[in-house]
Amino acid sequence: MTHVLELEGVSGGYGHAQVLHGIDLTVEEGHVAVVLGANGAGKTTTLRAICGVVGVKGGDIRFDGKSLVGKSPEEVSRLGIAHVPQGRGTFSELTVDDNMRIGAINRKDKEVAGDLERWYAAFPRLGERRKQEAGSMSGGEQQMLALARAMMARPRLLLLDEPSLGLAPLVTRELFAHLGDLNKGEGLSILVVEQNANLALEIGHWGYVLEAGRIAVQNTADKLHDDEAVRKAYLGF
Repeated sequence: MTHVLELEGVSGGYGHAQVLHGIDLTVEEGHVAVVLGANGAGKTTTLRAICGVVGVKGGDIRFDGKSLVGKSPEEVSRLGIAHVPQGRGTFSELTVDDNMRIGAINRKDKEVAGDLERWYAAFPRLGERRKQEAGSMSGGEQQMLALARAMMARPRLLLLDEPSLGLAPLVTRELFAHLGDLNKGEGLSILVVEQNANLALEIGHWGYVLEAGRIAVQNTADKLHDDEAVRKAYLGF
């Protein structure tokens, strides 16, 4: 297996507050890796460290074997990593179409228009609302927009931070079905941070459980899902 992303002994945090303590984590090419854990465990900080938003104070982060440490978020994005942050990050006063085009802002090819239609077909509700302001849509529609906008960048690795936050159960299941399709149909590598452990592990290949900024447990997604002791201690289902 080829490692598309590797975190080796990563430590970091905010100012003098260290949040991550020696994180070792990999995402295999074409796989879905899931990061689980309670609030405050360091899940979001891990994604922000990968993206260059949080400084790395120790260890290394490698994408395709090349270090990301010290690179800006813009540089990380141009390498082929798309980040869908917690809270979706859509531009609420811009139309759906404008948001989608912003996702392709770093592209120089002539296939952006074709990709727009492709993702509108994959997310029909977005196609129906392409001239609508993003902020006027439901939370689920905005999350779908954030995902489709990220795909407009043609990423090799997709990072998602709590994609189900605030969504109804049926919308959450639809969202994870889309993620599964992107992984299986597109071969997209995905690293997802998620509170809904049950659904996340259903589409995942490998899972990590964070506790106080450290990896407490890791295993294949199905073994984590079926381990009663792990479920009771960390996953809440």
